[in-house]
Amino acid sequence: MAEKELRSPVGGEGAGYLLEFRETGVYITIFPDSNGVLFELSDIRQILQECGVVDYDVVSLARIVRESAGEPKKLSDSFLSPEEMKALLEGEKKPVAEEAAEEPADISEEEKALAAVPAEIIVEVSRDRMQAIVRFDTRKGKGLRSVNEIQDALAAKKVTFGIDMEAVKKGCQALKPFVAARGIPPQHGENAVIERKFDLGVKGRPVVDKYDRVDYKNLNLFVLVKKGTVLAIRIPQTQGVPGKNVLGADVMARNGRPLPLPLGKGTAQLGENTVVADVDGQIVDSKNKISVDPHLVIKSSVGVSTGNINFDGSVEIKGNVEAGFVVNATGDVEIGGVVSGGDVHGRNVFVSGGVNGMGRGKVTADEDVRVSFAENARIEAGQDIHVSDVSLHSNLRAGRRIILEDRRGQITGGLAAAGEEIRANVLGNQACVVTNISVGIDPTLQNKYNQACNEYKETKKRLTEITQMLNTLSKIDISKLPPKRVEQINSLTRSQFPLAGKLKRQEAEIAAMTEELSQMKNGKISVASIIYPGVRVTINSMKRNIQSELQRCTLTVKDEEVTVGLYDG
Repeated sequence: MAEKELRSPVGGEGAGYLLEFRETGVYITIFPDSNGVLFELSDIRQILQECGVVDYDVVSLARIVRESAGEPKKLSDSFLSPEEMKALLEGEKKPVAEEAAEEPADISEEEKALAAVPAEIIVEVSRDRMQAIVRFDTRKGKGLRSVNEIQDALAAKKVTFGIDMEAVKKGCQALKPFVAARGIPPQHGENAVIERKFDLGVKGRPVVDKYDRVDYKNLNLFVLVKKGTVLAIRIPQTQGVPGKNVLGADVMARNGRPLPLPLGKGTAQLGENTVVADVDGQIVDSKNKISVDPHLVIKSSVGVSTGNINFDGSVEIKGNVEAGFVVNATGDVEIGGVVSGGDVHGRNVFVSGGVNGMGRGKVTADEDVRVSFAENARIEAGQDIHVSDVSLHSNLRAGRRIILEDRRGQITGGLAAAGEEIRANVLGNQACVVTNISVGIDPTLQNKYNQACNEYKETKKRLTEITQMLNTLSKIDISKLPPKRVEQINSLTRSQFPLAGKLKRQEAEIAAMTEELSQMKNGKISVASIIYPGVRVTINSMKRNIQSELQRCTLTVKDEEVTVGLYDG
């Protein structure tokens, strides 16, 4: 017959058989007990029929199936094409060897002989010894085995635990592989887990108020926490529970792995398994450690890309602070660029590029402010203000000193007020621009002093009223008063003691501020170069308008008058 086009192989080791269609013929491989599958002769014949292999010796096929050698054996010289198979199924063409469709009579006798011999019991214990599988070798016999025989085979393999008797009984009824015993696997312990109590995923999302309005000046670029906030909780590891294999031996369980607490900088341990913030600041999570950094670094400008900055700690800004935006920090604020119409507050504020207030910006510090220049700016400091170049039409207020002695060191226009001293190179300019210079009284401290005095008067007045009422009530027989009235009297009696303590504290505060204000009466103004006409000087409430130029001088108060002396720099 003409040579046919070769086909792709059918089956494989996973299927337990392999048919190969070569130029020299059809080859069949039966793998030894692959996956526990034991092929019957009729099964293989059905597969061959479906693949178009009809011309072969059935006896040879039976021998190949029984041997299951796992090697290719030639079965036929030819096979049918798909068209020939179709014709065969439709009855248009007879098989090449019709006689092959019927098994020879000697095969049935052979099968009868095999059925009379009991199949061999094979017990396979899995590598982890957690399963015992019973298989039957039917190459020498296909007779069924009893429950007792299977139990004896299991015992011979030392399988004593987890025997499934129901599976054994069913396995006796067919020569198919089955799982006869199962062990109890160990329950391994759970590893320790760190449960974080914060979500860094909210960073960069604008704040939404209760009216669903989005504030794009508050972008949540930093996740901030207060001291004492719980940052993470450790869920401890658990111990494993041992198991048992089919041989009756214990199987050790693996205990869960511990994890150290992710304690980083700015955090503390609370109890055995809790991490809390030890300082106010921003959360920095590096997976292995959680830190709270009281120092915030912004590599760009503060503007629409960052929103307002409100931080518990120090802040470093590489760029500018743009108009309309706010930087508020409890620590120092360092700005590499300029402040252009923005509001900045910190313990100390350092602005490398200066402040252009644009008529609305403000820089305030609890202690010192240092800027390169100030133009149309408002700057307030609890202690000193340092301006390295010029102050133009600005409002400068310092609790102690205002110093402009670098480069031009000039104050022109606006107001400069300090509690103790103002030092500058130049005051005013040749155009005689009005420039107000004041020293001797710190306005902020003066306001605190006035407020403290008013509160002291109110406290003293309230205490006097209570004392007078109690003196009057002491002349009354309290036992004759109703309970409600007695309770009111007792309440008044209790309230006088806290008021008396508050009064003493206020007296101490007022005395301290009085001393501080008295030291400011020695205010002075020192000018290294020139004071131009148009400058208005106020020292300890004494005023003087400069009418002509003054060179290198120091202005102080003497005999209730502003006097001009030699420069003391």
